[in-house]
Amino acid sequence: MFTGIVTDIGEIVSFTPTAPGQLHRLRIACRYDQSTIADGASIACNGVCLTVVASGIADGRTWFDVDTAAETLALTTAKHWKVGTRLNLERALKIGDELGGHIVAGHADGIATIVSREDLPDMARFVLSTTRELARFIATKGSITLDGVSLTINTVADVTFSVLIIPHTLDVTTIGSWKAGDEVNIEVDLMARYAARLTEMAVS
Repeated sequence: MFTGIVTDIGEIVSFTPTAPGQLHRLRIACRYDQSTIADGASIACNGVCLTVVASGIADGRTWFDVDTAAETLALTTAKHWKVGTRLNLERALKIGDELGGHIVAGHADGIATIVSREDLPDMARFVLSTTRELARFIATKGSITLDGVSLTINTVADVTFSVLIIPHTLDVTTIGSWKAGDEVNIEVDLMARYAARLTEMAVS
């Protein structure tokens, strides 16, 4: 489990298709202490929970390897990742850690597309669109995870929604580089999903 609070920005330094179209191995450079990264550990990469299969240090930087499987490649922006891609990183939540965002599973539900970006004096406003299936879980003032970042939904209109991003978040995540037309990973709030399911069962 995660909280949607990004703790580092990693960079893909190598990309190896181990089974074309089915499995890719990525090496991601980061600033984490390598001694704290165990094989089998979970790290959220742009909101996608991936399992560490190896780690080490090269050129003074920590790196870790992960595999992206066919489902991840099909459902998330991982299909667009390449050498040089920057990723929002978050280590798995530990008992006793501060829950600064909201409960995030690291299981991206799909993709949202940035419709527009408006740079305001003290923040940036993004309007995004997603599928109707996911839009039903999105509500004003609710929580949402975009590329691994826990955010509060500002407005909702049919399949589009907006978020306001403060300068700190723009600085410490990859959101600062977002532009219209970009695709981002989306994970809807677990509570919204359960509430929708309960409503469906009550009606049936």
